[in-house]
Amino acid sequence: MAKLRYNLDLIFANVFFGANFSFYVSLTRDFLDFEQIFMLQVLSGALFFIPFAVFSRRSYRIARRDFGNILIVTLLVVYGWMYVLLWGSSFTSPIDASTISTLGPAFTLIMAHVLHRRRVRPVRIVGVVFALAGAGILIFDEGFVLTHGSEAYGNALVLCAVVAIAINTVIIKPQLERFGTLVVMGWYYIIGLAITAPFFWKYIGHTDFFRLPVFAQAELAYILILGTVLPMYLLYRGTEKLTSVHTALYRYIQPLIAAVLAIVRKQAKFDASNLLAAVFIFAGIILVVLGFNREAIVRAMSREPAPPAAPRNRTQP
Repeated sequence: MAKLRYNLDLIFANVFFGANFSFYVSLTRDFLDFEQIFMLQVLSGALFFIPFAVFSRRSYRIARRDFGNILIVTLLVVYGWMYVLLWGSSFTSPIDASTISTLGPAFTLIMAHVLHRRRVRPVRIVGVVFALAGAGILIFDEGFVLTHGSEAYGNALVLCAVVAIAINTVIIKPQLERFGTLVVMGWYYIIGLAITAPFFWKYIGHTDFFRLPVFAQAELAYILILGTVLPMYLLYRGTEKLTSVHTALYRYIQPLIAAVLAIVRKQAKFDASNLLAAVFIFAGIILVVLGFNREAIVRAMSREPAPPAAPRNRTQP
């Protein structure tokens, strides 16, 4: 039952994240700059998570090496993922952004391979090539020029954000297991707040958020609470207890939710390039995972059973 709980954490985290793409596009196209949403995301996360770090005894047992790892991961999460994802989503469609987000498993498994120094199997290489080809179809759908502000430019930024979060979910696992999800995330936002606070006034000081239409306020509230604080907690709690493969594979939920919302809200159409890209990415990730599982099976089968213990000789009285 415990494993089921953590699998459900990852499922619901990706459902909430998937809905975010539609709301990002709606707000950035009509009401807010992506920097304003980003600053509010950092602030909402800080208000919720920082007390868990400040008042936990575990915080005062964090070694220098662990803190260095948390600092690197904070930069990956706050600027590599949250900021760049919003930046890219403001230029592209929810369907494209969420489809590219499914590349997470490829980069997660590549990073896991690099850290564990395992031999690269051909099936994995083919899978990564397929997945990257799918991303390329979306990025270069309208040509091979990444013009600033174009949809291709936005897709490329989303890809960078996916790489950042994939690396993060692998390298932070030891700290999550050692100090707990809430403590580590509290330190994320202590550091994140420190590096973003000087820019708060510039982006949110002169905006009257209460004058936004009611539906825009509701979308913003969703992003800050159900789209940031809650799914971040669920994601890292699941990552703490399950493998990086689990964390990566559940990302396939995101494009399903994003596509349904985008089509219902008439923000985008699911065309041939989306379908072809999804096929390539899905096939690529399946090959990557098959390569991962095959390696684990072969390694398990190659282990020889331990020899039986020799009988103890008892001396006769």
